Amino acid sequence: MARTLHALWRRTVEADPGAVALIDASTDRTWTRGELAEIGREWAAAHAKAVAGRRVIFAEANGPEWLRVFLGLLAADATAVALDPSEPCAAQRMLAAEADAAFLWSEGKLEAMQARRGSSRGGACLLKITSGSTGTPRALPFTDAQMAADSRQVCRTMGIRPADLNLGCIPFGHSYGLGNLVLPLLLQGTAVVSGASVLPQALAGAIQRWRPTVFPAVPALLRGLAEAEIDPRQLKSLRTVISAGAPLAPEIAQGFRRKFGLGIHNFYGSSETGGIAYDRSGKAALTGRSVGRPIEGVTLAFGPGGRFTVRSAAVGGKGRFRPADRGVLNPNGELVLLGRTGRMLKIAGRRLDPAEIECALRSLPGVQDALIAPHPDRADSLAAAVATTLSVTELRERLRVRLAPWKVPRKFVTMESFPVSPRGKVDARKIREMLGQPAAPRRSRDTDR
Repeated sequence: MARTLHALWRRTVEADPGAVALIDASTDRTWTRGELAEIGREWAAAHAKAVAGRRVIFAEANGPEWLRVFLGLLAADATAVALDPSEPCAAQRMLAAEADAAFLWSEGKLEAMQARRGSSRGGACLLKITSGSTGTPRALPFTDAQMAADSRQVCRTMGIRPADLNLGCIPFGHSYGLGNLVLPLLLQGTAVVSGASVLPQALAGAIQRWRPTVFPAVPALLRGLAEAEIDPRQLKSLRTVISAGAPLAPEIAQGFRRKFGLGIHNFYGSSETGGIAYDRSGKAALTGRSVGRPIEGVTLAFGPGGRFTVRSAAVGGKGRFRPADRGVLNPNGELVLLGRTGRMLKIAGRRLDPAEIECALRSLPGVQDALIAPHPDRADSLAAAVATTLSVTELRERLRVRLAPWKVPRKFVTMESFPVSPRGKVDARKIREMLGQPAAPRRSRDTDR
């Protein structure tokens, strides 16, 4: 029988209870494995009778309190449902209903919720909540074995070792944070630095002080570091820098490499599947040619139109899932994303995939990101939101030499950078509002890490 995450964590603690497990940069407090295990046991002892076999939703910032509640839920044989701590109270209650949670952990106490179906564990150790960036979020159940498989596949592919120190800026409860930060700690003892400010100069100072070796990040953080007045020597402890959660513009990867001498490794996945592909060399990110090759343990099967199915021991449900993205493998065996299904538009009687224009825009020097939508006022026309230093005139002129006239957007909204959600993902809903578009209806997919 496969071991539970709690049993695997106990084994890690017993191997070396005095080893550093967590550095809380906000308080300068260092926690050992044994100390984290103890506060988890204390939480379970106080609440196990109520929560055993039930779903419990909680929203805590990265750090010892997040781990206290999570480890306590695992010890109590409950199902953990982690939310982003920036979610307002009303949203937390809405998400608790979506997850059919029996309890909400808030302000240091359990609040009983109206669970519809008894909120039983049902074999799931945790539920992932999709970001909800384009509509109603969903609760995705995962077993201990699926979560452990995702982290093991990630660690083997990325070379994350027990002796490494992870920089924990991405939310612990997000699929990306679970696979790259929380589970490597539980399964192999890879310690985490949490609580560091994400402002570029402060973040660089925290890296210089605590000397992490692995940095799972999002493009917005990496862009801030590349553009800030920072001594490159402050980041010299880093060996592996990872980008996921949103498309990484080649300009960011190029600027980061020039400044710090470090390549950025693209990482692609989904809430439903865990990790899918990884750029092992860090070279693909410099040109944006791909998101890397499938990670160890993952196989991809391609069908008509570029739709592909992901299979691995980490995939929720029956072990296979078909994301909304379309793609193809290039001659190097790397996954090249071609856009998402269901986005086809009809312009002047002709069908068009917005991804074609978005890719053309992202390939322009001076453009970081782009999003295409129907024009809000003119039929058979397009609108574009572009994160760029170029003027609208320059964008139009450069697109005209690459695209047919009917494909060039009539309306442009330009900005320095795209707004992002608290999880570091591009806030597509806010961008569509800038373009005068209603929020897109939620598809049943949450693709990317």
